[in-house]
Amino acid sequence: MSKLNQILVAISFVFIFQSAMAQEETVTTGQVLDKIVAKVDNNIILESDVQRTFIEAIAQSQQGITPPTRCEVFESLVINKLMLAKAEIDSVVVTDAEVELQTENRFQMVLQQIGGDENLILQMYGKTADQLKSEMYDAIQEQLIVQRMRDKITEGVTVSPAEVKAFFESIPTDSLPFFSAEVTVGQIVRKPEVNERTKQEIYDQLLKFKEDILAGRADFASLARQYSEDPGSAAQGGDLGFFGRGQLAPEYEATALGLRQGEISDPVETQFGFHMIQLLEIRGNTYNTRHILRIPQASEEDIQRTERYLDSLRTEILDGNIEFAKAAKDYSEDRATSDNGGFFTDPGTSSNRLTLRTLEDPVLYFTIDSMEVGSITKPIRFEDPREGTKLRILYYQARYPAHRANLNDDYEKMKAAALRKKEDELLGVWFVTAKEDVFIDIDPSYDRCNALSER
Repeated sequence: MSKLNQILVAISFVFIFQSAMAQEETVTTGQVLDKIVAKVDNNIILESDVQRTFIEAIAQSQQGITPPTRCEVFESLVINKLMLAKAEIDSVVVTDAEVELQTENRFQMVLQQIGGDENLILQMYGKTADQLKSEMYDAIQEQLIVQRMRDKITEGVTVSPAEVKAFFESIPTDSLPFFSAEVTVGQIVRKPEVNERTKQEIYDQLLKFKEDILAGRADFASLARQYSEDPGSAAQGGDLGFFGRGQLAPEYEATALGLRQGEISDPVETQFGFHMIQLLEIRGNTYNTRHILRIPQASEEDIQRTERYLDSLRTEILDGNIEFAKAAKDYSEDRATSDNGGFFTDPGTSSNRLTLRTLEDPVLYFTIDSMEVGSITKPIRFEDPREGTKLRILYYQARYPAHRANLNDDYEKMKAAALRKKEDELLGVWFVTAKEDVFIDIDPSYDRCNALSER
């Protein structure tokens, strides 16, 4: 299992989509060319799963890094299923709301890549948008559970600078990876402030919902299914499941925990919109609520006002009156990048240096690809899958040429690789014990891979 962690990381993105994008392979007689090649408790691995994952893992392998073998891919899939089975035994779960949100975000990415027309889903994938979402939901749910199980197994693992140096020096010079050209890019994001008249209309609508529920004229869950704009909970009647303190928006949590069990709040505003909340249950340090979310839509005038604001901020940066990183920390409303001075990071290394293909948004990719180093764009409109129209300015800070890995330029990458190696060793120890707790059956065609051998 010496390359297990590397392979699992390499196929993680593929894993989310492989079920959703799969096309059934048939011969002219209609016979399906597939078979079960492994069973792990109630989970199965198909030959087609191995084939697709193997092809995609090779396609996504970094330049200069030896791609995984078919046996290594098969082994990684077995380990995924083993972690899924052990997660059920150990009661490691993810909420429906988490899965729904990830599914909606991924679906919107797919939709954006084909031009935003849902009708093209059927043409390109041979299934309706709802069918595609359903398949994506199952794959994403499994991926999130596996990731949570991995986090539980490797919790607390760290590496010191000395360990990073020792790891780098253990790599033969002629085996050092060759990294593609990289960039450092930042953004400042603003969400248009919706005018007060539109906000009041939403507020009044939610108050009317509350009145109808209390008067017995309407049901909370039914209203949530019909009107809530939270893709992660609407289908469940607004039920968010249990969350710990500090996990939801501060305004939401403060309102929810100020209610009595079963009580319904007046509308409360968060960064996501207006919520009407009902407290369902408090259990220890966790609480369960349901809500109806309504998102006020910015008018064209609201959007243009935000464009002017960002354009003025851009001028201040270009004139040297404020540094980009400080402006991002003080004024950007994108929580994923603002604390890092507005800069995007590579999710695998947490470094500000990343290849353009690391960016999942194709519009963002092509915008940066057309920019000059040191430039800042005019305000650009874009669609957030959950929060609607937003605006941003992009700063192309630096470009780094392709190069052979070295410790000075690539410390964060080497640190991440050293950490993965250490986690890999811990996973190997876990695997030896965990495989005894579940039923595993490997098809004879994969006996050569020795997937169950002790590491």
